[in-house]
Amino acid sequence: MTTNTVRFLLNNDVVSIENIDPNLTVLQYLREIQFSTGTKEGCASGDCGACTVVLAELDPSNIDQLEYKSINSCITFVGNLHGKQLITVENLKDGAKLHHAQQTIVDNHGSQCGFCTPGFVMSSFALHKHNQNPTRDEVLEALAGNLCRCTGYRSIIEAAITSSKSCDEDSFAQHYQNTVATLTELQKLPAPKLAGNSHNYFAPKNIDELATELTNEPSATLVAGGTDLALSVTQNLATIDKLVYVGQVAELTTIEETESEIIIGSALPYSKFIDTLHHYYPDLGDMIERIGSKQVRNTGTLGGNIGNASPIGDMPPALIALGATMTLHVNGVERTILVEDYFVDYKKTVLKPSEFIKSVQIPKPKAGQTLKLYKISKRIDDDISAVLAAFFIEQKAGQQGLEVTNVRMAFGGMAAIPKRAPAAEAVLQGNSLSKQLVSQAKAALATDFQPMSDVRASSEYRMTVAQNLIEKCYLELQSKVIETRVVNYA
Repeated sequence: MTTNTVRFLLNNDVVSIENIDPNLTVLQYLREIQFSTGTKEGCASGDCGACTVVLAELDPSNIDQLEYKSINSCITFVGNLHGKQLITVENLKDGAKLHHAQQTIVDNHGSQCGFCTPGFVMSSFALHKHNQNPTRDEVLEALAGNLCRCTGYRSIIEAAITSSKSCDEDSFAQHYQNTVATLTELQKLPAPKLAGNSHNYFAPKNIDELATELTNEPSATLVAGGTDLALSVTQNLATIDKLVYVGQVAELTTIEETESEIIIGSALPYSKFIDTLHHYYPDLGDMIERIGSKQVRNTGTLGGNIGNASPIGDMPPALIALGATMTLHVNGVERTILVEDYFVDYKKTVLKPSEFIKSVQIPKPKAGQTLKLYKISKRIDDDISAVLAAFFIEQKAGQQGLEVTNVRMAFGGMAAIPKRAPAAEAVLQGNSLSKQLVSQAKAALATDFQPMSDVRASSEYRMTVAQNLIEKCYLELQSKVIETRVVNYA
């Protein structure tokens, strides 16, 4: 059963939309239909944060609680709002009294031209809904996806650090129980559909509805966070005929652990599993913190990062190095493959018609195993990799000391697909690490890859960096005292 209407809360009012092109973004909806122009359009690609709004959703683990998260409205399709609360900067103040997130910007002189200010305010608002007394590091993470070209960040950071513990309840706290009740009722509605300009949108609620829809419409385009897909609309001015939103599919938005592995649903946002992965693989958790911004990680998914088959996606090299698997589903039939076997050629995969990614299974670490990850980009946060190197090394005591009993080296940005380096691996396999051996592995890497030159890096740069990362990994394995990461000195 479905309904041709998308319903959600706009601030504290229930809104129903129909007969709207599902290619419309939340930013366009706010500015062009609601005339709520406090939310600004900057880059239309999720990079500047001027369009930041906040979504409140029911917590799946406790349906009496709300989760608040900042998102980029410029790359979020309007249909994705169904069953959620959309909060905008216009509705933060209570009468003439500014909200804490706004007043602290005033008090700390954090606004000059003002264009970026609403986005900073909304990021700070979302942060304080989780933590009324955030640390500087927490503030930096929350604001990393917001750019300011006037004021400088010191005053803005000081504003966001200011505790909100002693502040009066805002209107959203006052309406909290009513919001929970309303969203609960909206969630009970049938799976929504949206149609306009001969374009269609559907948001199935379970895996059977999704499988049936894709069987009937094999050419449909899946969307979760849309942090990459939406750019085809906002930047390339494309239109998508049939969007199928997977963010409501219960079976795709879970995380569970067994004795041997972590199972992550393909439509679960990064922010929901980063802590778990950081616990088992610290380098992986640190790397995920550099995927996009907080806004991107609040909506972007593992399935999307793998599924679009980009040669510069950050997660695939790490998953390949870990020997992770993925479960694919089509019309009730499932199969499990290695992540490394998913990629065939540039933007080509082994997916069959109507098949989709259900989950990714990541092995838990064992004694003697180490994962090292290195992301090379022009800036630390919110940037695309020129090269991403992932090294999984297992060592055991042998006659010559610690011997490499298992090694997987995977790279992104070095070929048309993320892939391993078999020649370099063969040099290390079964041997004890040494400077001479590392030099041989670096030379072997040149037979594994012939990287391309593009706007991010030349072929020569990519190869030199990738080779040097092998040596860097070796140095880090030899000494856990020497800090080699840029972030250690930032």
